[in-house]
Amino acid sequence: MSVAIEQRMRHHMKPLFLDILGRDPRTTVVLADISEDILTDVIERYPDRVINVGIMEQTMISAAAGLALEGFIPIVHTLTPFLVERPYEQLKDDFIYQRLGGNFISSGASYDYSIQGMTHHGPADVALLRNLPGMQIVVPGTTEEFDSLFRQAYANGAPTYYRLSTEENPAPQDTTFGKLTVVQRGTQATVIAVGPMLGRVLEAVGDLDVTVLYCTTVAPFDAETLHAEQRGDAVILVEPYYEGALVPEITAALEDRPVRIKAIGVPHQILSRYGTYQQHNEALGLTARGIRDRITRFLQQPTRQ
Repeated sequence: MSVAIEQRMRHHMKPLFLDILGRDPRTTVVLADISEDILTDVIERYPDRVINVGIMEQTMISAAAGLALEGFIPIVHTLTPFLVERPYEQLKDDFIYQRLGGNFISSGASYDYSIQGMTHHGPADVALLRNLPGMQIVVPGTTEEFDSLFRQAYANGAPTYYRLSTEENPAPQDTTFGKLTVVQRGTQATVIAVGPMLGRVLEAVGDLDVTVLYCTTVAPFDAETLHAEQRGDAVILVEPYYEGALVPEITAALEDRPVRIKAIGVPHQILSRYGTYQQHNEALGLTARGIRDRITRFLQQPTRQ
């Protein structure tokens, strides 16, 4: 991934951090080197509330927990595998067990760092964090959505993970934390698009008679809206991480009715080939064309009586 793409992915944090730190004296930022160059203005303006611990991600989480214990609202940021997988024990023990609030903002998503191999890939993040009781998970699809959702949730007292990606949807939606957004209504099936998958989903289902629900808050999941808006006997879930993470929530929300569920996302396999982000999408069938093919094949399957 080029430096230009990387900076575009993360530069929008600077105005948000400047505004939040200026408005709320309880907020503080904890870094592990990543994005220090992009956040120079934030560091210079608030040197007493921005801490860079260096490349020590476990220390970063524990330091943030200490700040939370002292009444601060920590905002923690680094790349996806270094924020979720490396300090998983600290997230579990320091935040979840002690019921502390904090904000964890990742960059890199599933394979944004496509050519740097498995150490920099992060498709397992959402599946891992769903196993931590009380962890909130936000997957915005645009910069504007991230800004809005962060402002809605950052001080709600819960540990909250924000998953950022280089890919954005063509246009932002009017999103509310904890709620599904109804993008279109149809009768044949229900498609749930998570975060940056919405643009590809809308292109894929353009002429299909389906309801499209847009999900930016993975946890807590909005079962009520799904139950009210679900149409047809087929539910197709399209996720930008390991496929199937939201299937248990969908099953629970629709336990009173017979439905077929199809999960489309990053397959559970080692991504051992190198290439660009788009080449990975092509290989994994996660382009608009690939998504459409999988949706139409699923809808054409006969329903068992």
